[in-house]
Amino acid sequence: MSIEIIGMVATQDGSESRAAPAGPAVDPGYLTRFAQAHEAAGFDRVLIGYHATGPDGFAVAAHVLAVTTRLKVLIAHRPGFVAPTLVARKLATLDALTGGGRVAIHHISGGDEADQQRDGDFTSHDRRYARTAEFMSVLRRELTATGPFDHDGEFYRVRGAFSDVRPATAAGIPLYFGGASAAAVDVGAEHADVYMLWGEPVAQIADRIDRIRAAAAGYGRTVRFSLSVRPIVAATEEAAWARAEQIRAATAGRVAASGGAQVQGVMKAGRATGQTRSSSVGSARLQEQAATADVHDERLWFGVTRLTGPGGNSSALVGTPRQVAGALLAYRRVGVDTVLIRGFDPLEDVVDWGRELIPLLRTQGDLPVGPGAPVAGRV
Repeated sequence: MSIEIIGMVATQDGSESRAAPAGPAVDPGYLTRFAQAHEAAGFDRVLIGYHATGPDGFAVAAHVLAVTTRLKVLIAHRPGFVAPTLVARKLATLDALTGGGRVAIHHISGGDEADQQRDGDFTSHDRRYARTAEFMSVLRRELTATGPFDHDGEFYRVRGAFSDVRPATAAGIPLYFGGASAAAVDVGAEHADVYMLWGEPVAQIADRIDRIRAAAAGYGRTVRFSLSVRPIVAATEEAAWARAEQIRAATAGRVAASGGAQVQGVMKAGRATGQTRSSSVGSARLQEQAATADVHDERLWFGVTRLTGPGGNSSALVGTPRQVAGALLAYRRVGVDTVLIRGFDPLEDVVDWGRELIPLLRTQGDLPVGPGAPVAGRV
């Protein structure tokens, strides 16, 4: 199977290696350029992120699909605010309107208590994952049922549920999912098509994949895996590490300017967006690794992670395009099928990666994965 390459779109211009310009939360022209840059660079799909103060992901996805011809979308969604039957019909409608096979959904149960509460959700961490499990089950049933069905669960109850609009292709609507806690592993093992992981050292990712695979086998299922990381690429290794230090300095400056809010806040378009009370096990894992060392596995860098605290995906791979591709393919050999990469200079990085990094991943990424896969030489 070919490697899948996912990017992440933004709705406004913003860089984490320099001061972010002020502007509207939704800049249609920038979003158009950003989406088209991903398509031109060779990405398969882009993630539409979710935050309780941000633009609506379905509307953003519709714009991205309208201004591109083959680029797919992955719409991040928090279960608990919209009925799963309605979300299923929204997804199937968007899929039908855009030719089929271009729409997927990513389920994030939420690890930031303050951000959950902005939308009125005061459910505890583990109960959120239980709700996500039921949500994914009802969503999949709404997308696939050939006749009306009833459901009586802890969080959702429906009578005669059915959708007249169906996914437009046999591929359906893939269900992505993320979470690092014990509660999350069981949910993803039972319901996810793709389990998304943040950028940890290769040995830890291999261990996590083994544990999730074993849990999925208990349900008679197999799951694919995605890795999210932030490449810092330059023509030479020295230049790449110098750029990493520039990004670290710019991040430290923003943390200082915000009075330290970013250490416990969410990074968004280069700004702090308020305090967080994190219950995210994944974020805690990244913080533990950052406290151990700045660099793991030769080029997996936690310099920004140290500064931003539990704000999400922040680990980076630093080096030349060939070195970063080689590091990504090391994850491929332990079972990663998909890589999600986003930059610190978002639009500029996407254009740059399209010149060399993505072509390298395309030519080298069709490797056997998982146990028994041969260990290829460095790219």
